Amino acid sequence: MNRSIIDLVNKKKHKKISAITSYDYTMASICDEAGIDLILVGDSAGVVMLGYENTIPVKMEDICLFTGAVNRATKNAVVVSDLPFKSYNSTIQSVNNSRRLITSGADAVKIEGGSRIMDKIQAIKKSKIPVMGHIGLQPQTMIHEKCRIRGSTKEEAVRLIEDAKLLEKAGVFCIILEMINYEVAKIITDSVNIPTIGIGSGNYCDGQILVIHDMLGLYDKVRFKFVKKYLSLSSDITNAILAYKNEIENNEFPGSDNYFSMKSSEYKKLKTIYGVN
Repeated sequence: MNRSIIDLVNKKKHKKISAITSYDYTMASICDEAGIDLILVGDSAGVVMLGYENTIPVKMEDICLFTGAVNRATKNAVVVSDLPFKSYNSTIQSVNNSRRLITSGADAVKIEGGSRIMDKIQAIKKSKIPVMGHIGLQPQTMIHEKCRIRGSTKEEAVRLIEDAKLLEKAGVFCIILEMINYEVAKIITDSVNIPTIGIGSGNYCDGQILVIHDMLGLYDKVRFKFVKKYLSLSSDITNAILAYKNEIENNEFPGSDNYFSMKSSEYKKLKTIYGVN
């Protein structure tokens, strides 16, 4: 197991894990320099980077491309990449696609689901590839299920708790808990010996993750209660672009500080040749 992944696992009960979902070299560089523990190359890139309505159309080629960019940006953070929709229909496919992500630069892969994917997780683990689990709201099943909080009934809470235990038994090093009621997320966190990373699941989890476009206010088309906006870059960028456009139209940009000039002696010679005043 990757040494930095071991460090993450050892943080449980001692220090909270900071995680961010990011997809490109520039953003990942900033996250890594800031000391973020884990960068997830999520299939949410399909929405915020590629303009799809959901994560379903995202292909392996997309995740591999984003993974390479993030890998080149990171020196310290653990890089985990999503296995996208229909990339793990069989154990063989799961292993082969996980290997593709590792080859592209990931330290580990993330896979959505509980008891139904135990065989896939075990197969990937046998290939010496670290696996992160993901239960609760699973965006890849959103075509079949509603976007709602998970664990609102005793029966559903029990399934989530037992799924978490099964994931630990299968060998995942960490579990994402997405939009799970706080009380259930707390029981899960106390019931497993591996870290839980929450998104919309309360502050008792061993760590937290947000999509960088959400926390920076870059993507405002969909808003969730659990997202805290630390900046409003969308409006700031819009204002900057408008100022740029206006300066161009008013011939204020580029100014003398933004372009290059010949030596006056050379320009004088050039004017003589072409009869320029």
